[in-house]
Amino acid sequence: MTHPMQTVREFILGRNPGLAEVSDDLDLIDSRAINSLAFVEFLFLLEELTGEPIDPEDVAVDDFRTVTAIEARFFDRKAAR
Repeated sequence: MTHPMQTVREFILGRNPGLAEVSDDLDLIDSRAINSLAFVEFLFLLEELTGEPIDPEDVAVDDFRTVTAIEARFFDRKAAR
């Protein structure tokens, strides 16, 4: 089974052919690696990977700023349960 964060990286790379890799600290918002057009699809991907719905009112932009932030917000919290 593929680690969920690998799937997240593949999603980002698939929509950004100019990126060779997605580093843990790349600012995904400022670099436009995740833009407004892909954001809803990205939320659906995260819901699928976590198995939980994501309430847009319960998240902040910083939750999506880096791969590290995404992992901490959506996957580390789930593992701690």
